[in-house]
Amino acid sequence: MAGASRWRHDGPVTDITGVLHETMPLCATLGARALAMGREEVVLAVDWAPGLCTSGGLLHGGVLMALADAAGGACAHANLPEGATGTSTIESKTNFLRAVRAGSLTAAARPLHVGSTTIVVETELRDDDGRLVGKVTQTQAVLRPRT
Repeated sequence: MAGASRWRHDGPVTDITGVLHETMPLCATLGARALAMGREEVVLAVDWAPGLCTSGGLLHGGVLMALADAAGGACAHANLPEGATGTSTIESKTNFLRAVRAGSLTAAARPLHVGSTTIVVETELRDDDGRLVGKVTQTQAVLRPRT
């Protein structure tokens, strides 16, 4: 994730949504908000909007996957081992369980495995009523400087 070193620093972040939009411009395009950023959990949200839908007013599956990928990438980045420079999604599996027709979608990403070469993250997608909309498991490659 370009500029991702901004996720890890010593001082407090007062505008985590601004940092999200700066480091992942697609999140700005989608109107995503950062609700929590930490090593144990990253939570992002996006509001239903007609421009993000497919036929019948359903939030497009690509929006769900993009939000989950962003949350998973940020979670992986927050857990980078010493000397690593970033992450890149190398595998992602999504199970869609229900449609989103209104309200907002929340993605909560948590690390399952933090290793020196890969980080595996599981992300739950939930609607405003807390119902599970989808589940995403992704593997992030740990990037290191080339020598």
